[in-house]
Amino acid sequence: MSEKASYDIPTPHGGYHSRGGESESLGLTHTPRRASALNTIVASVALLFILVSQVWSTYWRFKLPPLEHVPSNGSEGVARLPFMGFNTWNAYHCDINESIIVENARLMETLGLLGAGYNYMNIDDCYSEKKRSPEGDIVAHKTRFPSGMKALTNEIHQLGMKAGIYGDSGWFTCQLYPGSFQNELRDARLFQLEWGFDLLKFDNCAVPFDHIIREGIVGKYQRMADAISQVSKEPGKLPMVFSLCQWGREQPWLWGKRFSQSWRTTGDIEPTWRSIASIINQFRNSFITWASDFYGHNDMDILEVGNGALTYEEEKAHFTAWALMKSPLLIGADLASVSKEALEILKNEDVIAINQDPVVGTAISPFRWGINPDWVSNETHPAQYWSDESANGTVFMLLNTLDEPADMFFNLTESPWIRAGRKYSVRDLWSHSENGTAIRNFTAQGVPAHGVIALLLRDAGDEPEALEPPCVRPEWCMDQNGTLIESGVSNSHLDL
Repeated sequence: MSEKASYDIPTPHGGYHSRGGESESLGLTHTPRRASALNTIVASVALLFILVSQVWSTYWRFKLPPLEHVPSNGSEGVARLPFMGFNTWNAYHCDINESIIVENARLMETLGLLGAGYNYMNIDDCYSEKKRSPEGDIVAHKTRFPSGMKALTNEIHQLGMKAGIYGDSGWFTCQLYPGSFQNELRDARLFQLEWGFDLLKFDNCAVPFDHIIREGIVGKYQRMADAISQVSKEPGKLPMVFSLCQWGREQPWLWGKRFSQSWRTTGDIEPTWRSIASIINQFRNSFITWASDFYGHNDMDILEVGNGALTYEEEKAHFTAWALMKSPLLIGADLASVSKEALEILKNEDVIAINQDPVVGTAISPFRWGINPDWVSNETHPAQYWSDESANGTVFMLLNTLDEPADMFFNLTESPWIRAGRKYSVRDLWSHSENGTAIRNFTAQGVPAHGVIALLLRDAGDEPEALEPPCVRPEWCMDQNGTLIESGVSNSHLDL
């Protein structure tokens, strides 16, 4: 007699049934056939139930279009490059109104920021009433936004900018305004079709109970992604840019690009050097640079440049790291009072050109950690030596994480993008100057505490003949006759 397969099935009370190959294992018994009259009643009730279900389903189908599963991300034509613009949160938190939005939008134009590429004006939390309308819609705050959102986005668009709005995947936003859970399609239609927004930042607060949501974080964000894709089927509509704000929970760099064009990798930024250094390192930003490319970017949070708490050198380092790591660049300062120095940082054309490179979408990555052994996480001293290819040469970032000035040295071929046996012209991306030619090595002297050096190296031809040692990187350096050479000394001969 053959054995029956069995497995455990959870019961509603936490126990288990042992399910085998026979019905008796679940306590099932066979009963005689019922009378035909009873069968007729049961069949009638079942038919009535089916009819009622169909009527109810049809009602809701016409009341609101069904939410379809439409797997997609920005490859549909939006946010190929990291988006740039302004976000209200760091400067204003909940103290926002339409006058503040319009004033900063106009200043983006007059201060030259729009011309530098900052073309999104994004409204963060606290713009709505605390309750939805009787029809179920989010309502713009009547006092703060008396003209309504459509009038506001019209004015932003007339300035040549795009408009961004904020929402949440839970019952409420982080400041307890209405969230979008179970209203994803309604809200996506409101945000884009009725209010005219082009981007949605989507937060991660007020999470429904497990037995209600029955989803992990991927499924929770899929709901709004599907809604955005469905709304974009309207004639002449591209999808809203979808910016996930789930603080790096459950590794969004692995799945975020399925649905969105950016995903937050950390908790909220603060205007301190410790916060800047921590974010460069924290949640493995130094280790997940591979995740950024066209149509999908690690989001390191809103910029703190211009908010007064960082030194000039720290603001330069902060901006350089965000830009060269291909994070979205969102200004978070009050533009009515921003300093000239902060504006110069924010408008650095050489650095922005790397962030907005139309040919190479990848981010800089560390090739040497410096103070720490390679591949070691350190929140106060993140990796110091970084590089990447670009459309116009090889980009380098040297980050002095010490509290004092330091010289910083590297061999050019430590970067995988540099060719051995070649010399390179050197452009400083902050002084905007050409600084001679580098052969084999480069030393930056006296890099300020918490400061940065950003360079663009371009191939300038062969290096001079007969330089010693024959290999600047001695590992397995060998003459064609089989002589192994390390540090310029012939150590052994291998028979070939």
